[in-house]
Amino acid sequence: MIDLSKERLELNYPCNWEYKLVVLEHINIKMTVKEIILNREHKVKESKVSAKGKFKSYTLELLVHNEDDRKELFKQLGAHENIKMVL
Repeated sequence: MIDLSKERLELNYPCNWEYKLVVLEHINIKMTVKEIILNREHKVKESKVSAKGKFKSYTLELLVHNEDDRKELFKQLGAHENIKMVL
């Protein structure tokens, strides 16, 4: 069995990166994302709606400049009160 905890993701930066965001269905995802990434160019696409319609998931795609940038965006997205989960 492979121990993935010892493996490191090798990326060539800058590169496009996708974050999956899960929010309550009534949240304005475009405004929420803009609060975090400000004027960075990005795309937001709706992915799925939960079975009961309470949650929606979106794919956020944008250019990340380095590993610290990618991780910091993940942290900021996850810390926002409107975003329930980031993958």
